[in-house]
Amino acid sequence: MALTAHQGEILHCLEDPSLDNSDAWEYFEKGLLLIEDGYIVNCGAEDHLSGQLPQDVPVIKHEHALILPGFIDTHIHYPQTEVIASYGTRLIEWLEQYTFPAEMAFADPEKCRSMAEFFIRELLRNGTTSAMVFATVHPQSVDAFFEEANRLNTRMVCGKVMMDRNAPEGLTDTVLSGYERSRDLIKKWHGKGRLGYAVTPRFAITSTAEQLASAGRLLSEFPGVHFQTHLAENPEECDLVSEFFPNCQDYLDVYDRYSLLGRRSVFAHGIHLCDREWQRLRETDSSVAYCPASNLFIGSGMFDLEKADLHGVRVGMGTDVAGGDSFSMLRTINQAYKVQQLQQYNLSPLRSVYMSTLGGARALDLDRYIGNFETGKEADFIVLDYAPTDLVRLRLQSTSSVMERLFVLQMLGDDRAIRETWVMGNKAYAKDARQTVV
Repeated sequence: MALTAHQGEILHCLEDPSLDNSDAWEYFEKGLLLIEDGYIVNCGAEDHLSGQLPQDVPVIKHEHALILPGFIDTHIHYPQTEVIASYGTRLIEWLEQYTFPAEMAFADPEKCRSMAEFFIRELLRNGTTSAMVFATVHPQSVDAFFEEANRLNTRMVCGKVMMDRNAPEGLTDTVLSGYERSRDLIKKWHGKGRLGYAVTPRFAITSTAEQLASAGRLLSEFPGVHFQTHLAENPEECDLVSEFFPNCQDYLDVYDRYSLLGRRSVFAHGIHLCDREWQRLRETDSSVAYCPASNLFIGSGMFDLEKADLHGVRVGMGTDVAGGDSFSMLRTINQAYKVQQLQQYNLSPLRSVYMSTLGGARALDLDRYIGNFETGKEADFIVLDYAPTDLVRLRLQSTSSVMERLFVLQMLGDDRAIRETWVMGNKAYAKDARQTVV
């Protein structure tokens, strides 16, 4: 691809704005984003950069819109797409009533393929360009997901679920088969194109100590891979973990004893944690995925973002579909803001952008590639429409700053606010086309 310039209003984060750093973000009311061969060449004010452009460089204008880095979803389940918005249970019942039956169908490779295509298409339609994804226990579910992600050239992390107990026949593996199949998938997919593998025991309830040890063995043998699981989502879950692992200090200690904490480890939820667990997350440089929509929908509790900040733990935003009821990061931010309001902690619109872009990239240890518009990074970005609905158009008439406009989009926006999604400099979704276009 030749050099291309995108012209419009541009915002991105350089650091966590909660650290009170005046240089944490850049905003260009009239900006240019320069892209060549799928990578960011430069980002800055139009009046500064336009004079440096060759005369024949095409300029794509994005009017009455805001250009942001692509959203990064740090926790989501693609096999649960068909059971999104299912009525009325808490976590353990949710798994038994909805999740496990849905995942049984992924023994069929054709089912895996069709759902992977739908799922990634839905992510792009909602402005999500990267995600950390749970598959099922079936290796073919990972193959199908990575095949589609690789075809679309999206940066994705995924893993085969490991479960050797407390799950239906047909959804369980063994210590040996879970290890061997995960190992084979790592060798096949990790580092291929923009893909990364995550060792993925569902949670401590569905894995024996021996299987958790085998997960730790995989992390030791393949030090570049990721790790994902669930942590302290629901009080009933926490009680069961205490019962199954009576010699551990707390829930996090279960994973810690098997060497599962670290720079590329992401723990979903983390609602019911003690100070020791927060401190240990910080000491091991582990991250937490904040999933407010799911936490509310399943009735699990409210995530304490202030405590995460006090302990210096990295936090990324997650939709947790299908416990979460929307693929939209804007709707997820809406829920996150309200959950923090209930705890007398203010979540600014800029911090929400950070957690959904650069913060998410840092949680996944992918910030060298994605998360903002620094020179050399991969050109994944979205164009937010300032008039996706009549109500948003009306409300924005009384705003005077980009932060006001951003907050309105976060509170009133959804998939309709995503005008375009671009992946490695190529248009991957356009609202007018109503479909992915790559």
